[in-house]
Amino acid sequence: MAEEANRTPADPAASLLGKPMPTDRLRGWLVAGALAVIGGVVRLQNLGYPTSNGTPVFDEKHYTPQAWQMLRNGWYEDNPGYELTVHPPLTKQLMAIGEWLFGYNGWGWRFTGAILGTLMILMIVRIARRLTRSTLLGAVAGVLMISDGVLHLMSRMGMLDIYIAFFILAAFGCVLLDRDQMRQRLAIAMREGWVNDSVYGPRIGFRWWRFAAGVSLGLACASKWGGLYWIAAFGLMTVIWDATARRSAGVASPWVGALRRDLLPGLWALLVIPVLVYLGTWWAWFASETAIDRHLVTSWWGPFGPALRSLFDYSANVLNFHTHLVTNPNDPHAWESKPWTWPMGLRPMLFHWDGTTTGCGEQSCVSATMLIGTPAMWWLAFPMLAWGLWRMFGKLDWRYAAVIVAYLAGLLPWFINLDRQMYFFYMTPASAFLILGLVLPLGHILGRADDGYERRGTGLLVVAIYVGLVVANFIWLWPILNGDSITNARWQAELWLPSWRS
Repeated sequence: MAEEANRTPADPAASLLGKPMPTDRLRGWLVAGALAVIGGVVRLQNLGYPTSNGTPVFDEKHYTPQAWQMLRNGWYEDNPGYELTVHPPLTKQLMAIGEWLFGYNGWGWRFTGAILGTLMILMIVRIARRLTRSTLLGAVAGVLMISDGVLHLMSRMGMLDIYIAFFILAAFGCVLLDRDQMRQRLAIAMREGWVNDSVYGPRIGFRWWRFAAGVSLGLACASKWGGLYWIAAFGLMTVIWDATARRSAGVASPWVGALRRDLLPGLWALLVIPVLVYLGTWWAWFASETAIDRHLVTSWWGPFGPALRSLFDYSANVLNFHTHLVTNPNDPHAWESKPWTWPMGLRPMLFHWDGTTTGCGEQSCVSATMLIGTPAMWWLAFPMLAWGLWRMFGKLDWRYAAVIVAYLAGLLPWFINLDRQMYFFYMTPASAFLILGLVLPLGHILGRADDGYERRGTGLLVVAIYVGLVVANFIWLWPILNGDSITNARWQAELWLPSWRS
């Protein structure tokens, strides 16, 4: 930071490094920590409710018994819950930590997810601050994440999607840090005069943040296989960033240099490391004798051959299950939806319903939890995409490129097999990138710190009004995000669109 503070306009590395980070480092961390604490209170309040007479609700019933099995068995599953065990073990192991702490109840099977959902608030404040170079806009991102109905409710459900969302956002943050570190090292080479010792540019050294991104992506894949899409997205993105960084540094052959200097280490960090991390999360399965399909194959080449081949064949069976999990036209799921409805959350999901509760002040009360993306954010998804794509291709703005690529990695792959059963909660990992995609244009509206008082004041007012609208929208949805007892009239008032009804 001191080096950046001393930079002058004559510094040839200034354009490579771009706008410096804000100097209010302590305040930046205090803001992030304070918002995480607030978000944690919001996430954790009354976490054990609702249940279905003390048992899990909705798809919790698949994963929470499997997590409880892991506590009993030694961190592996030996009995398919509801006749299917079709996801890697990591998330259920993490869920089991909460069950070890609190027992087999709502608090137990939801606690770890709520903690990770809270940590995501801390991360997005820091990520948005790095993207925008503004502590204020980082805070805005944190408030928007606290107020997002999808991330709020999925943090409070014993399901797998908040886990992959956490690791994907962590990987994104690591990729951003790696980009800045790469350019800082090139800037040193420029200042010391050895950036063009080769036409391919200098060797950069080991990139710990890229390695950390690979670890995070491996953990994402160990949560749900959908993490593979972000491996491809982030891998392609880093190659382009490496080439453009070398070009900005004045390297004679930047693209060839990126291929020669950065591609193989990048494949190691963002492909091999995730595979190794993924396999490592199966440690308990490998060490067991009775885990599901552990001895599916009893003979194959090499000392580890039978175990690896058993895992491969088990995974093939899981892939076959997901591929053929198609909609029965004669018996569709009541809350199934297709991916073109997800950006605006046009078809939410009802997780819990109880029409026999009391406490709303009337004789007949309703308690329900419905997965709804806060409309003040989600209904801006298509304008966000349009603006982001224009900035990405029209202005070559790398920040928008990063966010749009990450967002689309969570949406576009679902169009490959439209016959498959799909649900709105599959958008959980992409939700953070919707928020970042909104924060970036809010930065344009806010204006620069050196803009005139009137311009800056007007921008701040517009941003404040929008954030206030989002928070008010979230408060309105609060009863059906948390299962509060409400009147039937209030329940009907919560259902804004016909597609929100059963």
